[in-house]
Amino acid sequence: MKKDILEKGATLQQDRETYAIAPHIPGGTTDTATLRRICDVADKYRVQAIKITSAQRIALIGVREEELDDVWADLAQPQGAVIGLCVRSVKICPGTTCCKRGVQDSIGLGLKLDAIYHAMPLPGKMKMGVAGCRLSCAEVWVKDIGIMGTLNGWNILVGGTAGVRPRLADILVEDVPTDDEVLAIVAKIIDYYRNNPKNERIGRIVEEIGMDRFRAAVLGG
Repeated sequence: MKKDILEKGATLQQDRETYAIAPHIPGGTTDTATLRRICDVADKYRVQAIKITSAQRIALIGVREEELDDVWADLAQPQGAVIGLCVRSVKICPGTTCCKRGVQDSIGLGLKLDAIYHAMPLPGKMKMGVAGCRLSCAEVWVKDIGIMGTLNGWNILVGGTAGVRPRLADILVEDVPTDDEVLAIVAKIIDYYRNNPKNERIGRIVEEIGMDRFRAAVLGG
């Protein structure tokens, strides 16, 4: 029986014959040449559909197994981490780059996080989100690590998920003033998660030990 092919970033589809793949498009931001290449590859291999995903990727749906290697070669792009125990995605809103409501540069910070963490192996799957204001268009309250812009910096949230057992994130720390300080705190969260593997999402760990103990373990004090 066919199954997902992790090393090729290929997710088996409902027909149990074809696969979906998604090139990595950091923060959903790309250029016209990349879009044309994706369309050319989709036409060449007669994929069944092209889908904009909730993780800000462009998925090619209905790729035949025997053509996966050729499709990736023609795309000439890294794989999006759509399956496996790793950092799956960093969802990013427009922030101050484009949005009239943005108060922080979510694209700048989000792309830094993506460059460091996308596809990093972890004890469980992880999703991140970065929003440039409290409207939270990047869905930071249902991300394992969410970062939300405020007038005074960034709030860092942990433990959210929109999965089978949905959970709103808890606030770890508020009004972190700089990107570098946010990156340092996220690194501490990741280190704690990697050093305390339980093969479950961060939110379940927070539920087990309590937010105060989790905060003390990550931030000290």
